[in-house]
Amino acid sequence: MTRPPSGTRTRRLTGTLAGTGAIALAAAVAVAGLAPATSSASSHREAPLIAGDPRADNTDVYAFTSPDRPDTVTFVANWIPFEEPDGGPNFYQFADGDQARYNIKVDQDGDGRADLTYTWSFRTEIRDAADTFLYNNGPVTTLDDPDLNIRQFYDLTVTGKSGRSRTLLRDAPVAPSRVGDASMPRYGKLRQEAVVKARGGARSFAGQAEDPFFADLRVFDLLYGGDLSKRGKDTFAGYNVNTIALQVPKKTLALGGDPKDNPVIGVWSTTDRRGANVTGEGSADSGWRQVSRLGNPLVNEVVVPLKFKDAFNTLEPFQDRTVQPVVDKVLDPTLPKLIEQVYGIPAPPTPRRDLFEIYLTGLCQECGPIKADLNSHRLNSDARPAGIVPAEELRLNMAVPPAKHPDRLGVLGGDLAGFPNGRRLADDVIDISLQAVEGAAQTGELVPELAEGDQVDINDVRFGKRFPYVALPYHGSTSDGRALRGADQATSTADTTPRGMRQALPTGLAATGVALFGMGGLVLWRDRRRTKSDPSQPTGSRTSTS
Repeated sequence: MTRPPSGTRTRRLTGTLAGTGAIALAAAVAVAGLAPATSSASSHREAPLIAGDPRADNTDVYAFTSPDRPDTVTFVANWIPFEEPDGGPNFYQFADGDQARYNIKVDQDGDGRADLTYTWSFRTEIRDAADTFLYNNGPVTTLDDPDLNIRQFYDLTVTGKSGRSRTLLRDAPVAPSRVGDASMPRYGKLRQEAVVKARGGARSFAGQAEDPFFADLRVFDLLYGGDLSKRGKDTFAGYNVNTIALQVPKKTLALGGDPKDNPVIGVWSTTDRRGANVTGEGSADSGWRQVSRLGNPLVNEVVVPLKFKDAFNTLEPFQDRTVQPVVDKVLDPTLPKLIEQVYGIPAPPTPRRDLFEIYLTGLCQECGPIKADLNSHRLNSDARPAGIVPAEELRLNMAVPPAKHPDRLGVLGGDLAGFPNGRRLADDVIDISLQAVEGAAQTGELVPELAEGDQVDINDVRFGKRFPYVALPYHGSTSDGRALRGADQATSTADTTPRGMRQALPTGLAATGVALFGMGGLVLWRDRRRTKSDPSQPTGSRTSTS
């Protein structure tokens, strides 16, 4: 049952549209040049105009503690949705650095602004443009093989909040598109050559990969056909994406370099284009503009109103709380009403403080109706409470260790290492989100009528057991079902194999506060904050986590 909102909190978080928010949204709408069109999901073609710019279209972002290197966090971000494997002769490339910048951003203190911005800037080298139309002239066995006619390289920089940048990599190689077994007989070797070490103990990868997102997109046909008959087909099976992955030590990411006292980070990815709008149009000297943004999955697809989707892609997270159309649709979402209309399942009462907590503040005892300390920046001992603002970010508590037996439902399934505490490749965000919008995050029980979700519970390919974890790309054609995984496809470990859906949640998200404090390896952040501010308060458990 949704708790009655506090009047003070209601006025503070959902009051009238602030002047800065009005200006931000108006400017974003003007820049976007909104026009009606169709869209898709996860963030694959999620907004009308970005659908026309696939090389800038950020499809998904993931953030999780690395299962084989638990002192690090792995970020995975994907671009170019629905890559047909048999897409020659011109295959799939990142945009060059004079056209686009690809970013992964980290908020350490909860103010909705990036404290760390990792930026990939690409360049393309064409070896034999005058003499052939082919991507490659013969079998390619190494990334510097003379038969590979089109190669890409990138520089990786990290920029702090002060604006000061540092180069982590220069001219790192990109794994090419997978043309086929004749052209690239050992593609797995090419993949490994593209995994490079960077300064500060980081690792980076850029190249093609199998699309790790799995879902049946017939959800957009009146919610699986209006009678749940259109389910069980992975729309993304057989398609590839262009992937950027980065593995970074936790001490680099944490506020003050201290992941024990400050374990929570907020993550999102963006694309910047030179030009005036999200289509990339405009003069080269008009400056860089953000045209794509992605934090939590499915927010722009199923929460933000259609006419604001492109505008939302241009906003920074700190602006979210000031833009009333965005806040309103979190507190009073459309999807539960559609589910009630189509299937007769009563929509939970509004305002939806539980969703506000999941998507905009993170979970903590004082954040909202879900009484669990999990992934709010308020759990960081050195974060300034007055500076923490509601912002749409993918939040990760780095102190939660990788699960020995991951549950695909993440936190809803009692697995605190999964979504919405970060996002792993195998997390079933469609089923999690359907249950969350129907109130399961508060009640601790699945909605029985939707217990099977979209009936696509796992990816069609097993994920890898080491960085960058994404599976090797498909080759062949998806149109006639001939797309092939390849004999050298990466194998998985137990840590990436999801468990089956639970029909009931005996503990549930509503009780994760108990689970959190009962787990070995976690810290009582709330007691630590009290201890830091008031020495008279008792000190909680200080078990090391990393």
